Amino acid sequence: MTDLEAALRRAVRGEVGFDTTSRALTTMDASNYRRVPLGVVAPRDADDVAAVLEVCREHAVPVVARGGGTSIAGQATGTGVVLDFTRHMNRLVGIDPEARTAVVQPGVVLDRLQDAAAPHALRFGPDPSTHSRCTLGGMIGNNSCGSHSVAWGTTADSVRELSVLTARGRRLRLGREWSGAPEGLRGLVDGELARLRTGFPDLPRRISGYALDALLPERGADVARSFCGSEGTLGVLTEAVVRLVESPRARALAVLGYADEAGAAEAAAGLLPLGPLTVEGMAVDLVPSTRGLPRGGAWLFVETGGDTEAEARARAEAVVRAADVVDALVVTDPGGQRTLWRIREDASGTATRMPDGSEAWPGWEDCAVPPVRLGGYLRDFRRLLTAHGLRGTPYGHFGDGCIHVRIDFDLLSADGVARFRRFSQELADVVVAHGGSLSGEHGDGQARAELLPRMYGAETVALFERAKAVWDPDDLLNPGMLVRPAPLDANLRFSVLPREPVDVEFGYPSDGGDFSAAVRRCVGVAKCRTTSVSGAGVMCPSFRATGEEAHSTRGRARLLHEMLAGELVTDGWRSTEVRDALDLCLSCKGCRSDCPVEVDMATYKAEFLHHHYAGRRRPAAHYAMGWLPVWLRWTARTRTATVVNALASVRPLAAVAKRLGGIAREREVPRLAGETFSRWWRRRGERPTEGGDLVVLWPDTFTEHLSPSVGRAAVRVLEAAGLRVALPPTLRGRAVVGDGTSRSPLALLTARRGQVCCGLTYVSTGQLDRARAVMRRTLDLMAPVLETSAPVVVLEPSCAAALRTDLPELLHDDPRAARLAARVLTFAEALERHAPDWAPPEVNLPAVGQTHCHQHAVLGDAADRRLRESAGLTGELSGGCCGLAGNFGFEAGHYEVSAACAEDQLLPAVRDAPDGAVVLADGFSCRTQLEQLAGVRGRHLAEVLAERLD
Repeated sequence: MTDLEAALRRAVRGEVGFDTTSRALTTMDASNYRRVPLGVVAPRDADDVAAVLEVCREHAVPVVARGGGTSIAGQATGTGVVLDFTRHMNRLVGIDPEARTAVVQPGVVLDRLQDAAAPHALRFGPDPSTHSRCTLGGMIGNNSCGSHSVAWGTTADSVRELSVLTARGRRLRLGREWSGAPEGLRGLVDGELARLRTGFPDLPRRISGYALDALLPERGADVARSFCGSEGTLGVLTEAVVRLVESPRARALAVLGYADEAGAAEAAAGLLPLGPLTVEGMAVDLVPSTRGLPRGGAWLFVETGGDTEAEARARAEAVVRAADVVDALVVTDPGGQRTLWRIREDASGTATRMPDGSEAWPGWEDCAVPPVRLGGYLRDFRRLLTAHGLRGTPYGHFGDGCIHVRIDFDLLSADGVARFRRFSQELADVVVAHGGSLSGEHGDGQARAELLPRMYGAETVALFERAKAVWDPDDLLNPGMLVRPAPLDANLRFSVLPREPVDVEFGYPSDGGDFSAAVRRCVGVAKCRTTSVSGAGVMCPSFRATGEEAHSTRGRARLLHEMLAGELVTDGWRSTEVRDALDLCLSCKGCRSDCPVEVDMATYKAEFLHHHYAGRRRPAAHYAMGWLPVWLRWTARTRTATVVNALASVRPLAAVAKRLGGIAREREVPRLAGETFSRWWRRRGERPTEGGDLVVLWPDTFTEHLSPSVGRAAVRVLEAAGLRVALPPTLRGRAVVGDGTSRSPLALLTARRGQVCCGLTYVSTGQLDRARAVMRRTLDLMAPVLETSAPVVVLEPSCAAALRTDLPELLHDDPRAARLAARVLTFAEALERHAPDWAPPEVNLPAVGQTHCHQHAVLGDAADRRLRESAGLTGELSGGCCGLAGNFGFEAGHYEVSAACAEDQLLPAVRDAPDGAVVLADGFSCRTQLEQLAGVRGRHLAEVLAERLD
């Protein structure tokens, strides 16, 4: 233990982390930069903060205050001690509805404040797109804004008082009329009044530099406002009093379509006199699909408010009339507005990939110009991109003249980094020529601080340095930011990654087969750190259960990044730090769809486990549950299911078996079916060979051995819909599609018996060699099916997802894998596509339950929704993950997290269900979790429909 660590542990009541994991999790924010800290401290209160500052001052170690870690300019990284306020100093101290103020600690997440203010018809005005995970401390440090700044201004406009600790331990209460000003600040300002009155651009989004002009006497000498945007370089915030604004009772959204981006940009300023709440803009090159948007090549999202829906709509329609548009759409339905806003909010992640899949990065994320000059600036910006051979997709706060953009800089080569520097310098000059600010929202950090002399001139930048010295004479707080900055092309996070592709098993088709590129997908926007999911969202259940960064998608990606870098995590694939972080990943695949950049942590986990345990003994659960298809087939062949069930019901025997198999002692062992689905199928006898379309029903392991009732029900429904049902061939060789058994004498003489399997259990436990062998055997068996046009209907969502994604990505060298993946349909999809005229039986009951996480992430549930609607099953299924997630919830040590995940969405939805509601759960894991934790029987949609066929 170092002297610094020991001193901090003695002085601080909060957690002190100098271990590899704690440091690795904070090497990066959402920027291009990376710095390895000495340690991380989670202070419990202001006294802890003061103690940290005292210890670090004695050891001459810098201190960096960190909120949600979503900063895009590098200011939330540092080489000293990082203060993490999200763990303890995250309280909403109180709200005063009469005064319209709130008192908050720096680690409180913005959405928590919004939720608490909403019952009083109040809200905090600024709302960055990261509102579900950014903190008030970070917003104050960056002077954040968001989409509603045209109505309610920046964070500085919403700050009343700030409690701050200086690097030398002084406790200050900052406010107006020099309240809380450190000694020497007033004298500094009094000597520079002329420069402060003339040297700062006058525009709504001028965030760059220190806001020293807020200290002018005619502006109330507002020390709190001046502190905003200082990026943790002047003092450490411990508490804030912020202003709340009245929230409109009703809102409408006018989406205005323009021919191109320049047209939208030039129109934005003209809409401001109408008093909109937002004027947001983006062009078609940022939108994956224009479905739901009006015609055009670019759009403005203009939100209006009112006391009633009619009033809000009338104002939106007035905006449409005033705008010269190609097409327009007015939406008053809150759900429809959320859907449209999600397109805009996800842009910060979506923009990190160009349409051809190449990477794009921040660095010029948020410069701003006067709104009336935005059109001309964008044209100059596009010309500069072209001149440098670069591409970017601008979007952002057109009403404030603030543009966000990710650019396809090559930050992996020396030539690319040099071009990044040249472009940055030239663009800074373009911004200044248009009267703009290098930062319009996210701060200067390391990305832009070096260029501040181009905006302010050397004398004003020298004034910034003098102001920093007044507040922090020892340069202890976040050094290298804003003043005396590090070069904009130093400390790039990509420089430590391997230049040659890493030898891996999966194909990573969206990343050119490069595992490093797959890991680089995580840019740190931290949507995985949200504490609640909206709609059918899933990501990230383990973070919501634990609240630990290490168990978020971002945290795991950071550890994988450091594993590849080899500087902090030094033992590569054998890393115990990465293994422990991935241990609580449920492999729910939620990040594959919910993450704006589609990080696929389930695949990364399988890849890691494969290498981590290569040539080594695995955990017992990997053998017990990873090889589950083998054990269940042996039981079926020996017809010993009844014996196994009887033994499992004897508690001492079950306890021994669970201990040996690495299964959680709290879990009950599911009962095996007395008759497998395939045996029932053979006993059922011959089926008609003529009729409707032929569909091949996949006998997945769970349906086959544990829930054959689901398979039987599916057969009944599919045949009632006029379809011909077959099972896959069971013989490799000269098999016949359509009888499901392939028992002809010739076939028996020339082929070997086998059973199809998607390989899911081997993939989820990282046994990729075995998974590949199982998948190849399956492809051999399915060869006759692939020669037909028959679809493959898979009832278990996790198996369908494995066939759609894991199969072609693991067997990327076998063209049959892609062909089989393209044939896979869910139960509802099969009915919709192959029996479009069939009407399901009327159920006419409310439905509750949960959309399977793999269905949400990989398969989609649109067809299921339509089928439920046709059958009269009303209500929305919840999001999230059931928490059992195949082998995860059964493994020893996972029970508490598994149960917490179920309590997040699924169990409350079932408890609150109306009388007579149907509990839907298409996945075996979901049904098992419901039965074991709530004593409720969930049913597959096929079972519900089959029950009503009579």
